[in-house]
Amino acid sequence: MSNSVIEESNFTPFLKKLTIYCSGGPFLDGYILVIIGAALVQLGPHLHLDAYWSGMIGASSLAGLFLGGLVFGYLTDIIGRKTMYTLDLLALVIGSILQMFISTPMELVILRFIIGMAVGADYPIATSLLAEFAPQKYRGLMLGGLIAMWYVGATAADIVGYVLVDIPNGWRWMLGSAAIPAILLIIGRWGTPESPRWLLSKNRVEEARAVMKKVYGPEADIDDCEEEIKQTRFGKIFEAGYFRRTIFVGAFWMCQIVPLFAIYTFGPVILEMCGLGHGKEAMLGDIILSALFLIGIVPALMFVNSVGRRRLIIWSFVFMTLGMLILGVFPDASAWVIIAGFAIYALASGGPNILEWIYPNELFPTDIRATAVGMGTAISRIGACIGTYLLPNWLQTYGLGTTMLIMTGITFVGLIACIALAEETNGLTLAQAGSVSKSVNQ
Repeated sequence: MSNSVIEESNFTPFLKKLTIYCSGGPFLDGYILVIIGAALVQLGPHLHLDAYWSGMIGASSLAGLFLGGLVFGYLTDIIGRKTMYTLDLLALVIGSILQMFISTPMELVILRFIIGMAVGADYPIATSLLAEFAPQKYRGLMLGGLIAMWYVGATAADIVGYVLVDIPNGWRWMLGSAAIPAILLIIGRWGTPESPRWLLSKNRVEEARAVMKKVYGPEADIDDCEEEIKQTRFGKIFEAGYFRRTIFVGAFWMCQIVPLFAIYTFGPVILEMCGLGHGKEAMLGDIILSALFLIGIVPALMFVNSVGRRRLIIWSFVFMTLGMLILGVFPDASAWVIIAGFAIYALASGGPNILEWIYPNELFPTDIRATAVGMGTAISRIGACIGTYLLPNWLQTYGLGTTMLIMTGITFVGLIACIALAEETNGLTLAQAGSVSKSVNQ
């Protein structure tokens, strides 16, 4: 164990506040993705949407997430975490408000693409900042706990949609409502210091020392950062050692996200096809499904240190594949069988969910950490975008059972990727975990 003040710090009020405000991005992502599903109940007839436009609207924010993560992750490693920490949310606020006044499907597609870029940018910005302040003992909990807010946001969107779905033009208020938490988040994040690890990696020694003493006390100094001066190079994530990790993060994240985003975006439609209610009843079922995903986070956070990252992600994918297989093989079974399939998949998803931000932040060093998180986000959203766009057509052409079997195959590929590529980073300092030579496989 390192004697670093950062690695051995207690869970101070500053770290608690930072964790809360860093979780705002995942909250907004969950909210924005799910609220469109509820809004489409009214928007479908209002804009005369067919399967093509429904898929385009569902996929547009995911396409924005791809570009936002890819571009702004790299920029964050170059110009810093603090600079981007609040500015990215301004675009989200403006885009959310403008959604209330759209009159064509294309306008909505464009605005949701812009909003997606803002959320995609926030992932590498906020998670890198949090990882670089987090003590080793609490790093898994702090980073993994962020995803819980994704499901809180998703559940909140379900509730808002349920309340507004019967109100004339309720879709306008659904889509514009995301601006409210975004504005509160901008206010809360104001004044957050820059990462001392990033400052030191850019040879801004005195600034790094000042932040260390402000956050960790007068006894702290730059030696506690365990950082070397390095130049950010995008291509480093494709070099020996790190390329394997880039493939792993992108593969497991994509294979977990494709079914999840598809289910969330079109949750009420899928539940109706399963015979689990219609209209508001199906939306109520979607709220319960969101709660199951959220509940699955709890045991994952409990075991991420004791069981380890590698075992947790492998066994999670085993049970996720089983749950999706039940839905594919028995699409016309009794309600209890369908519920069991959804419940197994949702609860088991907790492992990969919390590791989406733990793994890329631990497996890569400071000079390319945000770049790696952004790349993982981008890769995952390529598949999520395609899957969300194709899902309405798959359901219409192949039916529910075959569509769920396709999702089963995608989840199984994720399992194979984890068995072949997952590393164990539990118990390592952030510097050790990000070093190719010091990583530990188990």
